[in-house]
Amino acid sequence: MNTVRVGSRSIGEDQPCFIVAEIGINHNGDIDLAKRLISVAVAAGCDAVKFQKRTVEVVYSPEELAKPRENPFGATNGDLKYGLEFERDDYEEIDTFCKSVKMCWFASPWDEGSVDFLEEFSVPVYKIASASLTDDKLLRYIRKTSKPIIISTGMSTYAEIDHAVEVLGKQDLILMHTTSTYPASYDELNLRAIPTMAKRYGIPVGYSGHETGIPTSVCAAAIGACCVERHITMDRAMWGSDQAASLEPNGISRLVRDIRLWEMSKGDGIKRVYEREVPIIKKLRRVGAAV
Repeated sequence: MNTVRVGSRSIGEDQPCFIVAEIGINHNGDIDLAKRLISVAVAAGCDAVKFQKRTVEVVYSPEELAKPRENPFGATNGDLKYGLEFERDDYEEIDTFCKSVKMCWFASPWDEGSVDFLEEFSVPVYKIASASLTDDKLLRYIRKTSKPIIISTGMSTYAEIDHAVEVLGKQDLILMHTTSTYPASYDELNLRAIPTMAKRYGIPVGYSGHETGIPTSVCAAAIGACCVERHITMDRAMWGSDQAASLEPNGISRLVRDIRLWEMSKGDGIKRVYEREVPIIKKLRRVGAAV
């Protein structure tokens, strides 16, 4: 299985798990909140933070934007979508802040214009959302950037994933197993799909979790996920559609800690007697016992 280079990190077999804090739209349109969430990811020891980028009038139809929907920004769905969308000044501030705290950032572009926008910031990798897996035009457009690609596979059949992999090619590609319910029920997680997909495609496979807890995301790393992504929030009770499926600061810190403990503990699989065991042997084994 090959590895994929993202910035200064290699992602894949025998590499440390690449842990992504998904900020997405949990910033609620507030750049200061976005920077606080970046700081949470830094403190937790995450490898990267991720946002979402849309050209609202391209991704959504006029009819969809006009639908009534009470929200902090107005009374329509359009008010909400525009209110949650960061623009150039915001991303310039994000880019500057991430560089100052040495945090890698990237985003999921939902349309071609958003790819062009993100190219101006020289993001090291593109994330394709599950909803875009069947958008061949967008997949081909992102592949033309020659950047590594991470693609989530929620809501997708093997036939659809096979086609997306065919469109993108396997070079510098990471698949993410995920279940697109927010929050996801534990009986929907199907973590054993991770090694199954790795065997089927022969490329690195990670996990994007939308469950409320931590242990299952650690389990994903333990059974082979090369990358683990979780949404983060300052408070799961905050307003917003993704907040309830996110981890608060203590939660993301525990996730990183526990994955790193697993990596430290897994060893190389060769049974040995450690030097620190030798005095215990002398203390506890019966004198003259046959070996």
